[in-house]
Amino acid sequence: METKIWKNTELEPAVKALQKGQLVSFPTETVYGLGADAFNEKAVSKVYAAKGRPSDNPLIVHVSRPETVQTYAQVDARAQKLMDTFWPGPLTIILPIQVGKLSALVTGGLQTVASRMPDNDLTRALIDQVGSPLVGPSANTSGKPSPTIANHVYHDLHGKIAGVLDDGATKIGVESTVIDLSTPQAAILRPGKITAEQIEAILGESVDTSEHHVSADEAPKAPGMKYRHYAPDKTVYMVKEADWTKAIIWAQSQLEPVGLMLSDQMIEAHHLAGMDFVWPLGPDGTTAAAKLFAGLRNFDDQKNVKMILVAEMPLQPENAAYNNRLAKASGQQYFDAQEMMDF
Repeated sequence: METKIWKNTELEPAVKALQKGQLVSFPTETVYGLGADAFNEKAVSKVYAAKGRPSDNPLIVHVSRPETVQTYAQVDARAQKLMDTFWPGPLTIILPIQVGKLSALVTGGLQTVASRMPDNDLTRALIDQVGSPLVGPSANTSGKPSPTIANHVYHDLHGKIAGVLDDGATKIGVESTVIDLSTPQAAILRPGKITAEQIEAILGESVDTSEHHVSADEAPKAPGMKYRHYAPDKTVYMVKEADWTKAIIWAQSQLEPVGLMLSDQMIEAHHLAGMDFVWPLGPDGTTAAAKLFAGLRNFDDQKNVKMILVAEMPLQPENAAYNNRLAKASGQQYFDAQEMMDF
């Protein structure tokens, strides 16, 4: 299959491909999604095959308007409040399904479904014209860093999908917050741009933010909970701010280049501006989140780079999504100068 990259003015071929049951990658404010008609079971099955995704990993249904969710899920007052406040936007809401309305391939065999309304005019127009909501996991090989530009999608999935609708770089760069409303207490299953504090302010109740671990025989309610995610092939280590001097000295002593991903302030403090194998993360956690996956992909594609060292952001609510993705990409490994002497 020849994979096309369509400009943001070329909506018609993307619409036709989806209506024929083919796969099309679409842009959102978070990352690029891999779209298929959510009501076409055969098309949905192609998503798992293209990504190499485990079949018990549920898919997020993307809608162009909130009322669509009521056609397949049980929408309560809490969900309506969050939709009214945060949609369109980077919030995925898990609700009980209406029996028989969605394939088990979409829900991962669960009695719940995850939905969101992306903050991207082009993609909402795409969904409208297709005439059906779209499943939309990240448009990458399963487990790898998510795509934030169309070329990332093409790199991973060319020959496997009909095309990519190119709308430039995504703004946020990490996936949406996932909030589970299928339980008495709302729970965040995946941190994102929208924080627990923001959700609590709207719901008027506390939100569970504890880690939700999924056993080997248990189906995850949301993407990113069970399987290896966001990780390049190269070894990744998180670096605490206090350890960067040692990390840089160690990296510069290696025979093979080490990729360094750190804030603009740290680059300036260590006189690294303009140097090879340095990826600027910008001035804060917001810019770092937008640049994280692109940086990991950049170094993963450089054959001579053996390792990637990435800055952990301050442990504050607004940085939770960035630190969560980095922890998963690194397998929660921190740089330790003493241990690295034996590397």
